[in-house]
Amino acid sequence: METVALAEVAAVLADPSRATMCLALLDGRAWTVGELAAAARIAVSTASEHVTRLAEAGFVARVKQGRHAYVRLANPRVAELIEHLAQHAELKRPSGLRTSLRVQRLSFARSCYDHLAGTLGVALRDGMVERGLIDVSDGLALTDAGRDVLAELGVAVPDRPRRPLLRDCLDWTERREHLAGAVPAAVLERAVEAGWLTRDQQRAVRVLPGAQGPFAALGVDLATVSAAEAS
Repeated sequence: METVALAEVAAVLADPSRATMCLALLDGRAWTVGELAAAARIAVSTASEHVTRLAEAGFVARVKQGRHAYVRLANPRVAELIEHLAQHAELKRPSGLRTSLRVQRLSFARSCYDHLAGTLGVALRDGMVERGLIDVSDGLALTDAGRDVLAELGVAVPDRPRRPLLRDCLDWTERREHLAGAVPAAVLERAVEAGWLTRDQQRAVRVLPGAQGPFAALGVDLATVSAAEAS
């Protein structure tokens, strides 16, 4: 029975259009069916059929807001599954210059659903631990100092989150953990909102000039991280 279930899950992502749509949804946003159709370069009617298949398999959820309907990944666990499966595609030898540059950008910094991944994501975890903003002595816990720093940066830490504040997520390019959970999601949201970071529709995250100070407060020396990545 487990083998049959696994085969059924694999069959959902075996279609290139559905796989493309899931990769697009990894940016954490809610997309319209039309936007997903454009990303997969298929007709809207075909995209709608694929969304139905993905919803039936538990990969996506439909969200209604007024007269508008959106699609997003069902939950962070689905995002992690797709992120890890993407390892087999993204780590293949690039076939051209544009592909190579895209892989490099994704490796340095990308969004993993709603949090930061790649070299920069791992550096964020290391920096927050080293500065005493996160305690790892008994799992992962945000310290009082961590809450103070996040508050100073305008990062809203949820009082009653529906998921853990912090947990480890294995980074497939670094082979080390970056941070997932409600806190890193709030950090990425604030970073984009404040103009410290920007992200494109391929999930690549670009560091903007205003990020130096805020990331230093979180224990990350962006100049050192960037130099190490380039070497």
